[in-house]
Amino acid sequence: MAGEKNQVMKQVGLALDAAIESIGGQPREGQIAMAEAVANALSDRHHLLVQAGTGTGKSLAYLVPALVHGKKVLVATATLALQRQLVERDLPRIKPALEKQLGRELTFAVYKGVGNYLCLQKMNGAEQDPDGEILMEIGTLEKDQKRLRAWAQTPGVSGDRDDAPDVDRRVWHANSVSGRECIGKDECTFGSQCFSANAKLKAQTADVVVTNHTLLAIEIVDSHPILPERDAVILDEAHEFMDRTTQAVTEELTAGGVERAANMAHKHLSSKATAAFKKAADEVAEAIADFAQDVRSDPTKGGRLPELPRQLEAPIRKVKEASAAVLAQIQADSDVIDPDTMAQRARVKGATQEVQTIVTKMLRPAKGQVMWFEANFATLYLAPLSVSHVLRDNLLTMAPVIATSATLTIGKSFDAVARQIGFIVGSEADDHDESTYESDQIDPANVQMLDVGSPFDFASQGMLYMPRHLQEPGRDGPGLDALTELGELAEAAGGRTLALFSSWRGVEMADEHLRKVLADLKLPIITQRRGDSVGPLVDRFAKDPRSILLGTISLWQGIDVPGPACTLVVIDRIPFPRPDEPVMAARSAEADQAGGSGFMQVSLPRAALLLSQGTGRLIRSIDDRGVVAILDSRIVTKRYGSTLLNSMPPFYRTSDGTVVKESLKRLDAQYKAEGK
Repeated sequence: MAGEKNQVMKQVGLALDAAIESIGGQPREGQIAMAEAVANALSDRHHLLVQAGTGTGKSLAYLVPALVHGKKVLVATATLALQRQLVERDLPRIKPALEKQLGRELTFAVYKGVGNYLCLQKMNGAEQDPDGEILMEIGTLEKDQKRLRAWAQTPGVSGDRDDAPDVDRRVWHANSVSGRECIGKDECTFGSQCFSANAKLKAQTADVVVTNHTLLAIEIVDSHPILPERDAVILDEAHEFMDRTTQAVTEELTAGGVERAANMAHKHLSSKATAAFKKAADEVAEAIADFAQDVRSDPTKGGRLPELPRQLEAPIRKVKEASAAVLAQIQADSDVIDPDTMAQRARVKGATQEVQTIVTKMLRPAKGQVMWFEANFATLYLAPLSVSHVLRDNLLTMAPVIATSATLTIGKSFDAVARQIGFIVGSEADDHDESTYESDQIDPANVQMLDVGSPFDFASQGMLYMPRHLQEPGRDGPGLDALTELGELAEAAGGRTLALFSSWRGVEMADEHLRKVLADLKLPIITQRRGDSVGPLVDRFAKDPRSILLGTISLWQGIDVPGPACTLVVIDRIPFPRPDEPVMAARSAEADQAGGSGFMQVSLPRAALLLSQGTGRLIRSIDDRGVVAILDSRIVTKRYGSTLLNSMPPFYRTSDGTVVKESLKRLDAQYKAEGK
């Protein structure tokens, strides 16, 4: 057995060398250590948490051993950018070299939820759904519809939304269905051409399948197979997995969702039951609109709700009863043979069933759930406080899970993130009885943890500036002293600045201040607005090294801009969860009630992970130099500051603003001299 394992490890080493050579890279100690640890986890069938700092090359460190072992592996990512990197860059580049090294063909595929693919049946159906009727009403969308139809008819296209022409979201929605609304390949007229079914078929036989956290989370929580069977799961960007799982299972009740289902039912089934459903939908829409208006007038009525508001309860109960009657009608009327009619019925049933599920849960929330209302979106939400037990039972006992990220430790410990994902660690592991698991299951306590570091020399490549003299930030956005500091730092850097804010108010205040104080320098200021797509903003920032990019939470993670365009990263404040953030506030309260500390167990770990992600935007290559500035004096004046600092890259630390600004000026002058 030991000899066989040694042979596999040798193969992994040779294959990794071949893969690195094929992309023109250099061997890295951390990458080798991670690849060996992944190979061990796959061979011995245990779990692995591995923190791999920026520049480690972690995707090769898990892909190569997975392919060498010949295991069917599912890779789940949090972001589309990483998903695309894997299937469009990493896997195609290493595939020829590894096939030669291993002497066999290697396959990979990407699979997403049904709604990410065009539905040919819906696009070509004889009778329009209400989704399609919207396109008829809004003439400006007709051009998008024609472009999408022409693309769908092009031989060889994937039908994948990410490959499709850029069209209005309403056009996409009118030509796609959810998993619940899909009739299924075998019953559909377009079954043999179905983009989603063919993507899934390809994924069934692939060595490596790349998907997203959300789809994996839905499968785990529903205990219903969506993705192909696998021998192991790799969670990349694993620090986000709990939040993505929570988002995936958060129920949302909107007037639009109920009205869509009711309109579909009335159009295709027209009966007393569907008329009652339509009336109930109108009543709940009016009740939600009235409640939203009340909350806007009196914000104390919104936010986290201890129970379903009385003025919403009766209308929601009527929707539950009416949707149940429609589902009973569909169930009773099973004589339909025409494929188009069957597909319409499937869409009605799916949409109605979704509404039925949501309102049933809203009327009787389970223990350990939190409900809240957002007046701006006129939406009622219901979310679980914790998903770790579901992940433990439905993921961690099934197959080895390799969880990796550049940020998995908080204060140098893996325990907080490990517990969120469902692993049994720390004091829980001491009291754990492994005999409760079957012989073919994996014990969630059987987990190894490894930090392979980073190839970057953070102490010599970057400074961490923590000005002590600034006032502690208040609730109204950055103070004048912090904005002044931001302006002086950006001027010293000659632009080249990514400024990250914990609120939209902060972004707006910084935009106004910098346009005033930096007007003479004519530095381009790129400001994120609500609803902006991150990709184009980052592209503009990367192409103009003199620019300044101001943004909020979506820019804290996954932004990769090496080189002179980003030599200064400014963070306005420690990103603690807002007191009015319902799920985080409820988790904190639960920890307090259990005799613990909501701040230490919930708020501080959350802030540490985000701060680590934000500071990680600075050094993206071995040649990068620059400064991270945190304009929140609490990082040096409060006791918890040491936990936050121990979660960040080990930059050279200083509170001397003069030294920092002179360094930025020298760096700017150097880049100008080099024509950058």
